[in-house]
Amino acid sequence: MVNLIAKSPCDGLLPVTIGNVTLSERDLGRMTSVAPYKGEQKAVSAVMKDAHGVAFPSPNRMTTKGGAQALWFGQGQALLIGPDPDVSLTAKAAMTDQSDAWAVVELKGPKAADVLARLISIDLRPTEFKRGHTARCDLLHMMASVTKTGADSFQIMVFRAMAKTLVHDLTTAMESVHARVIA
Repeated sequence: MVNLIAKSPCDGLLPVTIGNVTLSERDLGRMTSVAPYKGEQKAVSAVMKDAHGVAFPSPNRMTTKGGAQALWFGQGQALLIGPDPDVSLTAKAAMTDQSDAWAVVELKGPKAADVLARLISIDLRPTEFKRGHTARCDLLHMMASVTKTGADSFQIMVFRAMAKTLVHDLTTAMESVHARVIA
């Protein structure tokens, strides 16, 4: 019998530090897509708030409480991160386990926004893209979810199959930003 070994999406690729920016893999644990049925978003939000402490997020936002996160994931969709979803949600929303579907990395450091600005076309200025803001956008040629998690940190998610490309593109951008500092 073959003995399979589970590996994370970025196994052997991370962490990488270039200059004052670090790219590392994050394991978010359980991730569940929550898509409320027509007319049920308020009810879904109430159940999520009661059961997990986080409401269904507004567009382009993330809510966090304790070990639970609710991340806006597109029109009429959220990603519940952390807890197993409350069973009562199944009557009000379509839910899909996404735990193994995504590569999740954290880009952190004083020049993290400069690195990301080379790859995405959204306004990352601190006055516009604040902590808890999130966007689904193109990261070069891949669809990504980008969330600001701190003053100098971003959570980036792409499909698991794109993990190596994500690390390559971010590393190249990190090298480019660092080269401007030392030039």
